[in-house]
Amino acid sequence: MAHRVVIVGGGFGGLYAAKALRRAAVEITLLDRRNFHLFQPLLYQVATGELSPADVAFPLRAVLSKQRNASVLLSEVTDIDPQRRVVIRKDGAEVPYDSLVVATGAKNHYFGSDHWAEFAPGLKSLEDATRIRHRILYAFEAAEKESDPEKRRAWLTFIVVGAGPTGVELAGALGEIANDTLREDFRSIRPEEAQILLLDGSPRVLSPFHPELSAKAENSLIRLGVRSVLNVKVVGVDRYGVRVKSATGEQYIPARTVLWAAGVTAAEFTRVLASRLGVEPDRGGRIPVDAYCNVPGHPEVFVIGDAALSKDADGKPLPGVAPTAMQQGSYVAASISKRLRGDNVEVFRYRDKGNLAVIGRARAVAQFSETMRFSGLVAWLLWLFVHLMYLVTFQNRLIVFIRWGFNYTTYNRGARLITGDIDPGDSLEHLKTNEQHVEVRST
Repeated sequence: MAHRVVIVGGGFGGLYAAKALRRAAVEITLLDRRNFHLFQPLLYQVATGELSPADVAFPLRAVLSKQRNASVLLSEVTDIDPQRRVVIRKDGAEVPYDSLVVATGAKNHYFGSDHWAEFAPGLKSLEDATRIRHRILYAFEAAEKESDPEKRRAWLTFIVVGAGPTGVELAGALGEIANDTLREDFRSIRPEEAQILLLDGSPRVLSPFHPELSAKAENSLIRLGVRSVLNVKVVGVDRYGVRVKSATGEQYIPARTVLWAAGVTAAEFTRVLASRLGVEPDRGGRIPVDAYCNVPGHPEVFVIGDAALSKDADGKPLPGVAPTAMQQGSYVAASISKRLRGDNVEVFRYRDKGNLAVIGRARAVAQFSETMRFSGLVAWLLWLFVHLMYLVTFQNRLIVFIRWGFNYTTYNRGARLITGDIDPGDSLEHLKTNEQHVEVRST
């Protein structure tokens, strides 16, 4: 019987592992609770109406349709029996494995205040993206109908929590929406007067980047009308705004649209896996792995991507970015093949391909080493090229390239649709932005 490889998760790590095993004498079963692979680096463009959901999502069955040794199951894995070497699906069915690859990714992290998710959606799924798109576009619609200046100001205040790459990209896109896309669409409001605030506890935006690039990114944000509010901690979020704490005390900021980009934590299954394998996850739920991407004491179990706490040769944790998961997925596939042939397996070595962040039209920063840094148009073109090449299918590369070209020349975002029912709590009759009406729960 062929060696059975079970892959849990169809993200970058899981999909790259499956594809790299296409010529191996193995039987692959890929399980995911979604039937598609999601290209998360461009998810913010779905949230801001530049791309449609189908532009960044690809059916897993279609991607692996010609790979005869791979099958896909639409199912969520909830448990594991390491003694019998089976994973247990949500419906109770068992899937046996000889090698297990766990690539379950991450979810939004609210640092113990999960109730904030209702008021400040994060950006990890297509559902998150369409929900955020709804909130952004509806805020302008509600402001157009509102006659009270204070309430209108709250609708036109947008807060992004977290000044990492996702937060900066979201804030920059909001600036372009307000200043360009919607500029001529309304009669009672001026979208360009929207207040966009980017909050973070760090002293600068894009803290993983060189300080020079951080400064250039902040200047680009300023030109888009985004104001960075740094060295602050969010201590409360509700339907009507955000409470922040700084060295000067606490302040409440009325805002009807709050977006969360402040952190992620490993998916829930990793904690179950850690318990069953007798290992201790870190504070973010990640499972410590050795230099071979294995759980210590379990050479048949690989954990990769955001689910894993991997370290480089200097003992520093690897970044939770797509290239890490891609490289680990390919490495694990090669490792399984070598073990089956009886060959020696080398330790995993991460190749740092640099950091990229886009701020807006022809505005981006790129850092490939301490001395190799770019900003402006050159960095933006590099960002475009890299993200196009990482898209899984040629069809999606072509569609995204055409959409980008159209959006660049027309300043239009064709996917700015408000979908789903409007939350009854958002009706104009119930708006109350005065703080005395707001119950703020703090951590």
